[in-house]
Order: sequence, then C-alpha cells, then structure tokens
Amino acid sequence: MPSTDASTDTGSGSVPRTDDGSEDTLDLQLPEDLLSLLRTGDPWPVDPNPPGGGLLDGPGAWKPVSTPVGVFQLVPVDIERDLSLLSHWMNDPAVAAFWELSGPESVTRAHLRPQLDGDGRSVPCLGVLQGTPMSYWEIYRADLDPLARHYPARPHDTGLHLLIGGVADRGRGTGTTLLRTVSDLVLDNRPQCPRVVAEPDLRNTPSVSAFLGAGFRYAAEVDLPDKRAALMIRDRAFRDLM
Repeated sequence: MPSTDASTDTGSGSVPRTDDGSEDTLDLQLPEDLLSLLRTGDPWPVDPNPPGGGLLDGPGAWKPVSTPVGVFQLVPVDIERDLSLLSHWMNDPAVAAFWELSGPESVTRAHLRPQLDGDGRSVPCLGVLQGTPMSYWEIYRADLDPLARHYPARPHDTGLHLLIGGVADRGRGTGTTLLRTVSDLVLDNRPQCPRVVAEPDLRNTPSVSAFLGAGFRYAAEVDLPDKRAALMIRDRAFRDLM
C-alpha cells in the first residue's frame, strides 16, 4: 500500500515544481463542473446517501464546522468528479515523495477504488474549505487496518491520513488547524472511538510537528512495511487539555 502520509503545512502544493523551484507547466484539464465550482465558490455538492455509514459512522454526513481559517467540510470522494484534481495533487513531487502515487490518473484511481468499493473501513474525502476543495483525507478504522499489527490498538481507534493540495494553504498553520478540526469531528461523531491515531513518516518533520500542534502526542516509533513512522495519538480523555 502506498505510504499515505500526512503532508500538511509544507510539501503538498497543487502546482508541481521543478528542482529549481519554478512551476512545472503541466497542462491540467479539470472537469467543467469542478472548474465552475472553483470559480464561483458555491457550496460543494454532497451525496444525500454518503458511503461509510456503518464502520465509521458516516463521515459524509458530518456537518460543516467553523474554524479559524473558514468553514470546513469533509465530502466523500466521487471518483469521476474528483479524480483529475486528486491525481494532480499526487503528482506534486513533494506529495509523491510520501504518498508514492505519482503517474497517470489510473494510479490514483487504483488507490481509491478499493476504499470506495470496500466495506467502509476507510472513507476517502475531500477537505472543502470555504467552498473550495483544498485537501485530501482518509478516515479509517485503525483497529481494522494492518496498522493494528504494529501498536496496541483499541476497538474503534480511528486513523487519519492527510495531504494539503492547495499551495496557498501551506506554511500558514492550516494543516495544524484542520488536523485538530477533523480529529474533533471524529471524536464528536464517533462516540465509541477512544482516540484518533496517525502514522506520519518520521522524515516528514513538518507533518509530525503539525500533529503535535493539533493536540496529538508522540507515542512511539513504529516500523511499517513501507516506512518508519511516528505513531501520533489524540486521546478522547485528554482532548481538552492538549
């Protein structure tokens, strides 16, 4: 499985860049309905029957919330609507270094399809801020994931993967703010969940720092098949203290 690491405040821009820092002139063709929404800032369309209802208590039905950076909402991925945008983000070299999903759209499609066709233990979502998609999230049952073989998992532990896609949203603390926001959404909407966990690559220092700033604690180093990771945990019992 690709290293679905949480690239937050740095390294997740929507515009690929060359080694010298200049923008790559990638000719991105986005669907007209997506372009229209980006131009107008209209509310992002929400599926009235969102996936992932059982095992994860329906992230697609979780209500938008106000944050210090604007109104934020998780919207389950629609593969036909969102594939071009997500593939574009995955081809940013800084994102590809950790997610390992660069290449044609078929690579991103192959990563999304098992989640969308599965039993709901992992729900891929767009993070929509002020009506504009700017991040990609995976909300997953950590206790039902291979990650559970590498730490003392508890029933209903819920995991997060994140990348920030919009270059304007990097380096401003947006990732930290949204990590706290989404982990709060998990704890508020999943009453059986005792804690929210994540496993960013140890090399991704900005990601680890963002989790710490969002109220997660550094629990351990874990050797996963594709990386050495920092196990980050936000406990329900201590959510108001950190």
